[in-house]
Amino acid sequence: MAAIAAGFRYLWAFPATLLGLFFVPLAWLSGGRVAWVRGVVEIQGGFVRFFLRRGLLFLGPAAAMTLGHVILGRDQSCLDRSRNHEHVHVRQYERWGPLMLPMYLIAGVVLFFRGQDPYLDNPFEREAFEHGP
Repeated sequence: MAAIAAGFRYLWAFPATLLGLFFVPLAWLSGGRVAWVRGVVEIQGGFVRFFLRRGLLFLGPAAAMTLGHVILGRDQSCLDRSRNHEHVHVRQYERWGPLMLPMYLIAGVVLFFRGQDPYLDNPFEREAFEHGP
């Protein structure tokens, strides 16, 4: 029964995971690395470093980010420091599935127009910050 539940969580989060998996060839072709760690694909370096340093919409640059069961990190150090935080996001994707990404972005936009910080005040981030940076 546990295997069925785990399979469902991976399937439910798969739309976002698929977005994250698009970074695999981009990372490999640009000198990045890919590894399977604690049940997720971790991708670091190369194009991923460039992507995260450039910043995301109105959220700005990031050390790491999660898309389903894929965690993107600038480098190994960023992944190591943020792993617990990012795994909270993995669990959020398992809970909310394909709704997670739009809900996260909508929350950020609403916060921005309320004059709040779209990242630090985002309820998804606040939950994750309880478990580390």
